[in-house]
Amino acid sequence: MRNKPVQDSRRPSTGAASRIYSRDNVARYSERARQRRRGKRIRRVILVTVLGLLACVGTAAGLWVSRIAGNLNNSSVITNNLLMTLVDTDVARDPFYMLLLGTDGRPGEETYRSDSIILARIDPTEKKVALVSIPRDTRVEYNGSTMKINATHAYDGAEGVVKAVNELCGIEISHYAEINFEGMEALIDAVGGIDINATDGVDDPAHLDIVIEPGYQHMDGATALTYARARYQYIDGDYTRMRHQRQVLSALANKMLNEMDVTNIVDIIDSLSNMVITDLSIQDIVTLVNAMRGMDTDEIWSANLPSWAGEDTYVDGQSYVFVHEEALAEMMERMDDGKDPQGPQSMGTGGEGSTTTGDLANNSSEDWVYGEATTSSDLEDESEGTESESDVGESSLETE
Repeated sequence: MRNKPVQDSRRPSTGAASRIYSRDNVARYSERARQRRRGKRIRRVILVTVLGLLACVGTAAGLWVSRIAGNLNNSSVITNNLLMTLVDTDVARDPFYMLLLGTDGRPGEETYRSDSIILARIDPTEKKVALVSIPRDTRVEYNGSTMKINATHAYDGAEGVVKAVNELCGIEISHYAEINFEGMEALIDAVGGIDINATDGVDDPAHLDIVIEPGYQHMDGATALTYARARYQYIDGDYTRMRHQRQVLSALANKMLNEMDVTNIVDIIDSLSNMVITDLSIQDIVTLVNAMRGMDTDEIWSANLPSWAGEDTYVDGQSYVFVHEEALAEMMERMDDGKDPQGPQSMGTGGEGSTTTGDLANNSSEDWVYGEATTSSDLEDESEGTESESDVGESSLETE
């Protein structure tokens, strides 16, 4: 039996061989080989370029996040001692207290005063916020000495103010943020300004450069800052200023939570980081904004510390604001339970009814001082009273 050859040993004819190995075919094969090598080089270049771009973008994004975090969490303010004083919470799920400070500090200054002190209770699941202003001249005992509460910032920085407010109000603060005057002005400009009803005009050339007419208006940063700083021309001075500050905060919150253009979020965060110092991380801020988005900022509860100032509140020649301690304890108990603090809006003890930042926009300083202010809770009481009278009338008619 004849074995089958492993490989066909036939060769092409002389004519076929001449066609296959002609100079033209060799040239075509060489060209195709060059094209394949060139294609591989191009693909390698494209791949390396794309990977390089991704690496650059990733590095740039990482550097941006690092820079933003470094600005926000400025270690000269957000110290280890402050972080040990603050109580950890989940900003997306847990109600928490946050201390908000407006300062008169300027870049490079190490010692400055806390000009505005606001204690906020934020409930992210219920979308509820309460703002309580603390007069900067409030008398406290700190480190064995009697001083104004804003002076604690000069002693121990942010940690000092947090400890003083914790002690005064019987609470534990979880988060902290501060902004100086120039930063507040720039932040309001960065979000496009705010809409606000100026319940009181501002005309104080001795202290402020901008004149503000009463009425609903769009304010840029400089105008809003002027409105939030004015106090000398009002009957109750600093108390009117504190009401105006809560109005400005409410309007700013509305702009950032409900009217902000999401396409500008990177620019706004960038601007925010240059103006605000806080222990909150970028992720915390984004999470909190998302949790609170859509809330009615006119329903933010508003109050100031139950307190008074007068001829009887001088100590060693220094003028202080004294606290109604029992009224403060009752107010903080309500606030801690997530209820309306029902605190006063001027001097006094409060505890008589609900007041929101929306109510602040509907009453002048004189209305609050003379007890003529009208709040949403007053209107609800009147409505319920009218309904009750109507029910009584219907019952008497049915009896007849």
